[in-house]
Amino acid sequence: MGENPRAREAQQENNRIGTPNHPAEAVEGRGDGRGEPATGDTSRMQSRSSVQQALARVRQAATRDKGLRFTALLHHVYNVDTLREAFFALKRDAAPGVDGQTWQDYAAILEARLQDLSARLQRGAYRARPGRRAYIPKADGKQRPLGVIALEDKLVQRATTQVLSAVYETDFLGFSYGFRPGRSQHNALDALYVGLLTKKVNWVLDADIRGFFDAIDREWLMKFVEHRIDDRRIHRLIQKWLNAGVLEDGEVRYADAGTVQGGSISPLLANIYLHYAFDLWVQQWREREAKGDVIVVRYADDFVLGFQHKHEAERFLSALKERFATFGLELHPEKTRLIEFGQFARKNRAARGEGKPETFAFLGFTHICHTKWSNGKFTVLRQTIRKRLTAKLSEVKDELRRRMHEPIPRVGEWLKAVVSGHVNYYGVPMNNHALWRFRNTVVNLWRRALMRRSQKTYLTWKRMARLASRFLPQVYVCHPYPLLRFGVIT
Repeated sequence: MGENPRAREAQQENNRIGTPNHPAEAVEGRGDGRGEPATGDTSRMQSRSSVQQALARVRQAATRDKGLRFTALLHHVYNVDTLREAFFALKRDAAPGVDGQTWQDYAAILEARLQDLSARLQRGAYRARPGRRAYIPKADGKQRPLGVIALEDKLVQRATTQVLSAVYETDFLGFSYGFRPGRSQHNALDALYVGLLTKKVNWVLDADIRGFFDAIDREWLMKFVEHRIDDRRIHRLIQKWLNAGVLEDGEVRYADAGTVQGGSISPLLANIYLHYAFDLWVQQWREREAKGDVIVVRYADDFVLGFQHKHEAERFLSALKERFATFGLELHPEKTRLIEFGQFARKNRAARGEGKPETFAFLGFTHICHTKWSNGKFTVLRQTIRKRLTAKLSEVKDELRRRMHEPIPRVGEWLKAVVSGHVNYYGVPMNNHALWRFRNTVVNLWRRALMRRSQKTYLTWKRMARLASRFLPQVYVCHPYPLLRFGVIT
């Protein structure tokens, strides 16, 4: 019999890295040859426990002293248990970076690779690789550039993010929701809904930062990081990722500003940047300058503010533009609007002979001034953004065309996941119509795709209804009213 190429490659890799001597390797071994490391549950639980205990001590120190600057954190990053924890948190089916290495490839001889990576991090020999440029379509028809990071860079970035989050999660303010552990888009949506209903909000500032991730000033970013982190090795690690560049059309391109979207560390760096450039400042402005109610909800670079008085909203907007200019940021002129919105907006606009109150979009939902039919009280109607709905249905149509000749059960299972994911996000109260429109259109698109498989085939609606009933879940409101959920959480 011939030699197994996978085993030969694994042996060569072990020889290159060196024989591992970590105590956990006696349990975890080199893998089972199928891309899954032969890990022991007990060992994994023990390593996870030790990592969490170490991070808890960092968190406690950060909480006790808000002015404390951490001078030694890198040893938490290159700790093999931390790296292992970060590795198993990575997506296993993610696209490979410039190295072409998949999660399964790395897992084949996991412990040897983790030991080698830990040693390189410890002696400063770790080198970041360029990200591979990729584009994903946006709802407005444009494309969003992403950097597909090499697996080992993802691993180190995730471990670093985990360590730094233990510090910064004690500093970040309550109205910041984006990319934070234990917080989601629906937490931000709930907070906005509750603020609009329970505070005296008459004007809404819907703001968006133009090209935020590409506009981040790296010099300011490192100054912000240094407020809390005084470990120069962590600084150098972050700078390696910022300066790694992006591979596009066979050429590595470098930029003087911004962070690469797609890296595990980028969302945290973005939150750190806006924490100092926006969050702390707006908190002080609200306490010192505002006379009326002001609400703030931020999710990454997308944020909404509500004001009781129009003149305060205008004054804030002017001050915000100056504040952002200091840090190289600019509000998007087309996506930043001050609109009349709230429980008195409809009545006030009618008295002036104006039309219905304007709407604004936030995190996939169009927010509309609405009156409950049951008691006539003001509420906020949240409906799926039409562009988002149309774009998603267009994706489903294209994918159905690609899967036209696949077995019906396989396509049905895929569509089941699509509809379930859509309902799980957009299934908010009073959005039933948009949910049913999505499901019914998916059924119609599936029927058309099935009928294209053969010119002689005619699929009756009766049979199509049976297929839809078998595979596609019924739509339903899966999220409670924000006043209920937000009250429980806070």
